[in-house]
Amino acid sequence: MSHPTPGAPQVIGTHGLGCIAGAVAMPPEGPGWEVVRLSRNRFWGHPALIGMLRDLSSAARRSGLPPLWIGDLGQPRGGRMPWGHTSHQIGLDADIWLDVTPRAAIPRAARESIEVPSLVRQDGQDIDPALYSPRHAALIRLAAEQPGVDRIFVNPAIKRALCRSHAGEPWLRRVRPWGGHDSHMHVRLRCPPGQHSCQDQAPVPPGDGCDSSLDWWFTPRPSHPAPRAAVAPPRLPAACAGIVAAP
Repeated sequence: MSHPTPGAPQVIGTHGLGCIAGAVAMPPEGPGWEVVRLSRNRFWGHPALIGMLRDLSSAARRSGLPPLWIGDLGQPRGGRMPWGHTSHQIGLDADIWLDVTPRAAIPRAARESIEVPSLVRQDGQDIDPALYSPRHAALIRLAAEQPGVDRIFVNPAIKRALCRSHAGEPWLRRVRPWGGHDSHMHVRLRCPPGQHSCQDQAPVPPGDGCDSSLDWWFTPRPSHPAPRAAVAPPRLPAACAGIVAAP
């Protein structure tokens, strides 16, 4: 769908299987941010997500960081995207590029094809010290400390670097290792108050995550994993039908 439904926001389902009514758009640019790849039309979300991104952009600006490059949020009515993500379905997820290089404002057309280098070594075992800096850690920390943030996904090597410099700090608990995510972070909000049809993930485990659960990501994997049986794609919650069908 090219546009959202009107009315009050309503989140239905889970981050990986759901939809949203009443989504609002993240403005293409503002004080402290620039949305990239606007042609995808994936800059829609719950007002709580848009507010958090605005607040994070202001905090980053006060900290001397360049404007945030904000990537995919969600589609105008949520749901699974044709490619690129299996989550980002209920307007509570956002990708933020991990680029902290000082720069001037960039025109919208030029933001269609930006490329941010990976912060991780080719072997995946650690960050690239020539690219990763304390400014990256500062940006991730600012995001993790925003009210309403449930968790942030980063590459395991980035989590490992954060554990070396910030082990034991409360915010680090919300930063979770996940494959990919070597040039951007994925910020996820909890279900906002009053959204009774929204279902959160299980809570983040206690502790800072700098333990055996992180070590697991660096253990050898089978070079040829067993093939998975084909399964039908899951169906959206029934309440999404009206949102999808609305004019």
